[in-house]
Amino acid sequence: MSRPGGRSLRIVIAGAGAIGCFCGGLWAAAGHSVTLLGRGRILGPIAQRGLRLTDYAGLDQRVEARQLRCSEDPAVLAEADLVVVAVKSNGTAAMGQLIAQYAPPNAPVLSFQNGVTNVDLLRQMLPGRDLRAAMVPFNVVPAAPPEAAEGAAVLPGYHRASSGEILIAEGSGHWARFLTVPGLPVGETPDITGVQWGKLLINLNNALNALSGLPLKTQLQSRAWRRLMADQMSEALRVMRAAGLRPVSTTPLPAWTIPHILRLPNWAFTRIAAQMLTIDPAARSSMAQDLLQGRITEVDALQGEIQRLGLAHGVATPVCDVVIQLIRQAEMKKAGLPKLQPGQI
Repeated sequence: MSRPGGRSLRIVIAGAGAIGCFCGGLWAAAGHSVTLLGRGRILGPIAQRGLRLTDYAGLDQRVEARQLRCSEDPAVLAEADLVVVAVKSNGTAAMGQLIAQYAPPNAPVLSFQNGVTNVDLLRQMLPGRDLRAAMVPFNVVPAAPPEAAEGAAVLPGYHRASSGEILIAEGSGHWARFLTVPGLPVGETPDITGVQWGKLLINLNNALNALSGLPLKTQLQSRAWRRLMADQMSEALRVMRAAGLRPVSTTPLPAWTIPHILRLPNWAFTRIAAQMLTIDPAARSSMAQDLLQGRITEVDALQGEIQRLGLAHGVATPVCDVVIQLIRQAEMKKAGLPKLQPGQI
């Protein structure tokens, strides 16, 4: 695929982890020129053997090593027509510095990150650039082919475990059209701020899922865990109302109705919220994956954002306060996933 004028579109994924490798792989398979910028432990095997991308709906896309460029050198940003920032929130400042140093001033920058403040930080660091927030609704986890024999050279893989369309702030020109490829729809929205707050509401469950020790689908099938999810979401909605924020739901249900739906008995919930259960049975949240790997989580960009906003507007956030405390304790242990009951929070 080419830009007007015939030259291949050059995309640099700045901080290629699960989301970056998945999206970048599909863009490369569609003909874009894609460079994955990230850590050698992730990109080394991809550079040698290529990539396999799968999802809950039957996608199975193999990307040859020759179709992707993998690098640990931030100087590759100098070649970008488009920079897609995919680092975790705690890496935003460092990546902003690298983009400022290396990327062309006229290369648009899209933030494919969780939370609501990353794009503001990037704007402070990259004044005058075309910089836009985006919302990625789906969950991606590392995966190995199930047929791989023990001891065989496993093709690096990533698996999309839930559904949804990526949304970019309206006014991004032709980028949404160019980035829409088979298996990866991309659209625009006139209210990316509302969409981000709506996604943050849903992402608050990342921490609860990690603390539960359960797959996402199993957790959603438990009314006790759903009621805790609902309590946390209701708390966040009270804070947002006090701050004058209007979250836009990333599901077919309006944001204010979701806590009520979550509290329903199982028989009613499974009928009304069937799309919430369109999840791979083994999928876990990205925060659960971080705890398994002994990494610092994004809880400060999720529950922490609600906590800070609550303090600023005089609204108590007891559920988020406890969840933050428990996630911090789990981070310090770095011993895998905790296993708690919803009544313990």
